[in-house]
Parts: sequence; structure tokens; C-alpha cells
Amino acid sequence: MEIGTLAASGRLTGTVMLRVDLNSPIDPSSNQILDDKRFREHLPTVQALEDSRLVILAHQSRPGKKDYTTLEAHAERLERLLGRPVTYVDDIFGRCAREAVRSAKRSDVLMLENLRFAAEENLTLKPEDARKTILVRRLASMADLYVNDAFGTAHRSQPSIVGLPLVLPSVAGLLMEKEVANLSRVFSGAPRPVTFVLGGTKVDDSIAVAKNVLLRGTADRVIVVGVVGNVFLLAAGHDIGRPSIRLIEHLGYLDEVGRARDLLETCRDRISLPRSVAVRVDGGRAEYPADAIPEEAQVLDLGIESIREFSREIGESGTVVVNGPAGLFEEEEFATGTYDLLRAASTVEFSVVGGGHTGVAIEQLGLEDRFSHISTGGGAAIEFLTGKKMPAIEALEISRRIFG
Repeated sequence: MEIGTLAASGRLTGTVMLRVDLNSPIDPSSNQILDDKRFREHLPTVQALEDSRLVILAHQSRPGKKDYTTLEAHAERLERLLGRPVTYVDDIFGRCAREAVRSAKRSDVLMLENLRFAAEENLTLKPEDARKTILVRRLASMADLYVNDAFGTAHRSQPSIVGLPLVLPSVAGLLMEKEVANLSRVFSGAPRPVTFVLGGTKVDDSIAVAKNVLLRGTADRVIVVGVVGNVFLLAAGHDIGRPSIRLIEHLGYLDEVGRARDLLETCRDRISLPRSVAVRVDGGRAEYPADAIPEEAQVLDLGIESIREFSREIGESGTVVVNGPAGLFEEEEFATGTYDLLRAASTVEFSVVGGGHTGVAIEQLGLEDRFSHISTGGGAAIEFLTGKKMPAIEALEISRRIFG
């Protein structure tokens, strides 16, 4: 059952517990939220629940991090964007929280404290174990319905994600529905040819995605760039320079070279590797063929030849999925590859971006409106594209079977 159906049936007039993902970059010195994109993405769901007593569940960072803090500033930011009062409750499931929810009136919006202040929320548990936690039992006692709109945490098997759906009637929020629909379309009904551009530093995830979409026939072509591209160049027998190899070793991905080699042996005709790269020489940008990289140079971007070749391949596609930058785009002289590939991707019929650093680069270019979908969950999006079952989605499916 969807939110719209529930609203029409009058079942949204009770107490609704809404899980969102407001985890945002924060300035540790001022505690100011630096980017409210995730807040804005959740607004349609919050607005759709305006007839309920709405209790918002969210987290910020994790224990030990500098940006691990309360949600007071988050409540203030949501209030400003929503144009309605949002009451911050300095409690999660204690007496203060229970009394605040009990006394709330229809159309009131409450935001409980950072869920990860509760130790149990930081555990990875199976749904049947998560439902037994004190956190889930206490939260469930305060609500009539649970809505999960937190796609960014859909790959986590934590109590608020997988436990609550087993004890409360549950549905997906509008953002969760949009994310799943757009990412699912990549696997079924996307305009052909389908091209994946996999870059950045998450080599293991990217290889898992490449293997899944190539062997399933989802992708017609996979372009590898960034550190991912360097691993594939190494797997293909290229000397990528000692600094690049040291970085791969530092990131713990040397073992991935063998997996990349196996994939090249199976699908070499559908994998595009960089033919030219850019490195730093005497403080500036210099370009070399991929088979002539200086021994002491570090690969920091694609070369112009590769940028042109990949841009052409992208432009000839019906669908493009981009996850991860092509180089060190934070530095202007090594941003060319990332920016030009994104410009090419913005012109195709159906374009999906995995979020994270790629989303940041798109914002810098002012191209947000040119992409079909920019995911709010970098890790969740890439895990979805590997074909793995998402714990949050499975939990909602279980809830549907339990409560109908």
C-alpha cells in the first residue's frame, strides 16, 4: 500500500513514524549544516503526511566522528524548508520522547534525537533480532504506522531500518519509491544502448557492479575511470606508476586486480579502459599514453584522447549510469575528465547518477536538472546496482506480508 492510498483511506491521521536520512556535511566548529539537499529530497514525503502526528527518526554520522552530533540543527533546518514548526525532542525512546508524542496534535511534526545515540541502532542485525531490541519495541509503542523514506540507509540492516517494519504496518516513502523505480529501470526498460561509467575509489563495489551488469546483459558497455580505471589498467598489464600502485595498496584494493583481470578475460570487448591519462609533473598537468606512464608519476585524470573517446561512447548511449569521478576533480587542472564525461551524460535520454562525489561535481556544473535521476544514497545506490537484496526493501516486503 502506498502513502497516497493510505491518505485516502484515512489511515494517516494517527501517529506516523517516518525514517529519513538527513545525514549531512557539518562544520564541526559551528555545528552548521553545510548542505541540505537530503532535507529537500524528503520534503514531498513529509508534506504527504501532514494530516498525521508525524514523528521523524534520523541519524547524523556515527560514534567517534567529528560530525556526530545532536539533531537540533536538523530540526531547525527542516522547519525552515517545510514552512511549519518542527519540534526537536532531546530524547529517543525515554519518558520525554513518549510524553512529547502522546501530547502531539494532528499535523504536528516532531524530530527525535539522533538514533545512533542509542547503542542498539549501531548494530547490524537480522530483522527477527532487530524487532526484539529495546529501541524498536519502545519506538513501536509510540506509533500506528511506519514509513521508511531513507534510501541512503537502505543497505544497512540496523534496528530502525529492518526491525520496525516487523512490528508496525509499514510502507515506503515517496523518495524511497522514486529511488527504487529509477534504479530498477536501469535493469528493465531502459533505452539502449546502456553504458555504465564507474570511477572514484570504491574499487570492490565498482567491480561487483560491472560484473553484475555485464554478465546479466544489463550493460552494453562499461567505462572504467578514476582509481577503478587504474586497477583495470594494472590488470591489463599496464605499468601505472608507483604512486598509483601505492594508493591502490593503501586503499586495500590490490586483491581486486585479480577480479578485474578475470572480468577482462570474460568481457574485454565491452569494457573501455583509458588510453591516455593525466599526471602531475613539476606542479602542473602532463599527459601520457596509458602504456607510457612515468614510473614516479601518479595518475590523477583521464587524458584528452580518452575524454573524447569516452564522451563519444556516452553520447551514443540511450542510458548512462555514472558512479564516481574520473579523477581528482577537486583540483581544477584535473577536473576535465570528470566534468566532460558528466556533460556528455547529461545529454542522453535516461541518465542516472549514483550520488556521492559525482553528485557534488554535477552541482558544481549546475547540471542537476539535466539528469533523469541523482541518487541520494551513494553506498545504497551502488549496492542496489550490484544486484544485492536491500535489507530495507526486504523488511518492507515482510511487513506487507504480515500486516497486509
